[in-house]
Amino acid sequence: MPFQKREFPNAFANLPKEKALALLETMVRIRAFESRVEELFLNRKIPGFVHLYIGEEAIASGVMAHLNKDDSITSTHRGHGHAIAKGARIDRMMAELYGKKTGYCKGKGGSMHIADFSVGMLGANGVVGGGYNIAVGAGISARIKKTDQVAVCFFGDGASNRGTFHEALNLAAVWKLPVLFVNENNQWASTTPTSFATSAVHIADRAKGYGIEGYTVDGNNVIEVYNAASALIEAARKGKGPAILECLTYRIKGHYVGDPERYRTKEEVQKHFTENDPIIRFSAYLKEKGMLDDAGLEAMKAAAVREVAAGEKFAEDSPYPDKEEALDDLFSFSPKEFPEVVR
Repeated sequence: MPFQKREFPNAFANLPKEKALALLETMVRIRAFESRVEELFLNRKIPGFVHLYIGEEAIASGVMAHLNKDDSITSTHRGHGHAIAKGARIDRMMAELYGKKTGYCKGKGGSMHIADFSVGMLGANGVVGGGYNIAVGAGISARIKKTDQVAVCFFGDGASNRGTFHEALNLAAVWKLPVLFVNENNQWASTTPTSFATSAVHIADRAKGYGIEGYTVDGNNVIEVYNAASALIEAARKGKGPAILECLTYRIKGHYVGDPERYRTKEEVQKHFTENDPIIRFSAYLKEKGMLDDAGLEAMKAAAVREVAAGEKFAEDSPYPDKEEALDDLFSFSPKEFPEVVR
């Protein structure tokens, strides 16, 4: 069923050329990081599980362009793109994926738990639907401190069926908290199609049950995402309360790297990627408007590859945590001072 579109003010039209190019640069950096991470994982350089954001870059880039450093986001198990777009360092992210001491969580969290409070990235989350109430907590904090900060909660279509979704939406709506709930509807909840397990035609339709606004946009069109996020984040800053922004996209890679993907065909995936790659679409637009040429695009991609390669070297050269540090940061006191407590 076609979704009802709201014509948001065209904030992108007033964007200077350098900022329009910065949107593309963020998307390209995310793609370069994720593409190399896939290669490294398949070559057994990275332990654990890895969930890639390839094909969804327009959402993180378009939303995060409106956030300040002290605004907060909560992420998902597919959180590398969110972290990069919010300003996290690629070298420390790569070190965390490697399980190294110089990583964001000192090598103990891995791909699904990257956090950088210094830029407002409150953490990726291995728990499906685990970010909702953290984002609401950030919204409550902004209310108590009387700031104009906002919190953005990224979540998938499958996560919208979790109980925490309804708890968070209800409280945020009742208290008119400055929280934007951004649904990345990539059509698949792990191996289950959205249409099979979700009652609503669109996730944004669920906003009606809480008396708040809900809108659906093309999540592979960074301009649509940018314009919608501009209006909804500004409204949240002004005290108008929460909203749901559903961004329709498609998960190009498997649920995790190594997923055999027996639940869908290669032809389906290829069709989506060929026709709807957000980087190709935005690059073509910028070229049409005279803001970008082939040489500029290739230079941007090369710079992203170099940055990721430098991050990879940083991770390779970094030490692993010492085994004696295994319990550090898990308690409000040092286990070394009170060993009897953790025996």
